[in-house]
Amino acid sequence: MSDSLIEILPDLWLALGQTALMLLVSLAASVLLGGPLGVLVLLTDRGQLLQRPWLFAVLNGFINVVRSFPFVILIVALVPLTRWLIGSSIGPLAAAVPLSFAAVPYFARLVEQSLREVPRGVVEAAEAMGASVPQIVFKVLLVEARSGLVLGLTVMAVSLLSYTAVAGVVGGGGIGDLAIRYGYYRFQTNVMLITVAILVVIVQAIQFTGNRIAARLDKR
Repeated sequence: MSDSLIEILPDLWLALGQTALMLLVSLAASVLLGGPLGVLVLLTDRGQLLQRPWLFAVLNGFINVVRSFPFVILIVALVPLTRWLIGSSIGPLAAAVPLSFAAVPYFARLVEQSLREVPRGVVEAAEAMGASVPQIVFKVLLVEARSGLVLGLTVMAVSLLSYTAVAGVVGGGGIGDLAIRYGYYRFQTNVMLITVAILVVIVQAIQFTGNRIAARLDKR
């Protein structure tokens, strides 16, 4: 096992860097785009602050359609867009495009669900005091739901990590690519076990960190 680890160490560091790049880019996209999308979906629903049933139907439909695509199919479907944006459909940066496309509606749904858990009375109290919609969103909804939002981001980060492994199968690089090249094509089961162990450690670290942050932010 140690000889195999030494043998793949240069490729392992490269794969970890590629996985980190894909994960960070897709997480950033999900927060910057998926967060506002989730808030807008909530606000435009019936009985909410910016009630717009037609807009809610469009946004909600978009989220459902994108989330219904298996990730492998989504990668293939977005190859023309990826080539237009990046100039290539191979590599970690190219893989970050479909990853981000999948992450945005995923996180939007998590944000919407977290905000719906905020007691309606809290929002009504803010309205009664004359708070504007932006003030209610940033000073009431997001503050009250911050613990759930962190947990949602944690769940999504773990899911995206598994997606990066899938991206490796189709030329995205990263841990998944390393596992396929050594563990499958070269029949080195011990290398496969090493990559699985690394992924388990990363997942545990993400989940532990997310849980601790959420616990600190929870006001209950």
